[in-house]
Amino acid sequence: MDWNIRKRGRVTYFTKKTNGLFSDLVVEDLDNGDQKLYFVGMTGALAATNELHLDEVARMDPEHEIPRVFDTWELYVREAGVCNSLADLDFLEVHAFGAAPKTPNPATDPEGFLAEKKRLRQAYSRAYAEYWKEKMPDNGLPVRFTVYLEELPDAEASYEFGATALYQRNK
Repeated sequence: MDWNIRKRGRVTYFTKKTNGLFSDLVVEDLDNGDQKLYFVGMTGALAATNELHLDEVARMDPEHEIPRVFDTWELYVREAGVCNSLADLDFLEVHAFGAAPKTPNPATDPEGFLAEKKRLRQAYSRAYAEYWKEKMPDNGLPVRFTVYLEELPDAEASYEFGATALYQRNK
């Protein structure tokens, strides 16, 4: 496991050794033995493919990006020894921030830009819903808060999202 682990009272911080800015997973022990998990806010652009060539423009691909983020979080909970699957958790919140489309240019193709923005909103909604339907059909749905921004801190990123979940040992 490639983590720096720091425990302070009831809170354990799991930080990748390559990340000096924030923790990738924070686990808070609750009084009843349950745990509250705070997942890193991840960003991505064509997260699930390596097919982008230098002369191509990244096309935002929610159908691949969203499952990759959830699969990464699942790896984190397994490596941290919390549980074996995200299906063992109850997600309370998923905060998702989607960037404006990278192409087409809104100044030169406003109709194309609006059409791409609409496609992305629908695709992200489908990707979230499909992940829950396929991987966590018995779980409740989290509260979602989605904001579309013009820019994210990572200029190449197409989204940023993080989550809070509860691991209930005595369901």
